[in-house]
Amino acid sequence: MNKFIIKLIKLYKTRTQNSNPTCRYHPSCSTYAQTAFEKHNFFYATILSAWRILRCNPLSKGGYDPVPKTRKERKQENGLSQD
Repeated sequence: MNKFIIKLIKLYKTRTQNSNPTCRYHPSCSTYAQTAFEKHNFFYATILSAWRILRCNPLSKGGYDPVPKTRKERKQENGLSQD
């Protein structure tokens, strides 16, 4: 299912690449969603993407907002820092 969603996001990005970028966050909302579906399971990625889209509004400050790390990434990061 994730592969299908990623293909849809890539299709959306190719269709809108010539438009004026209006996302307040970095990475853009579509890139954020694509990364979320690449890293996390379908349900968690859907929640992350929906929450990001809801926050992307005129009252938001925006800024840098990366996709949360997976448990495996956090464990590797903690293991390396303890050496």
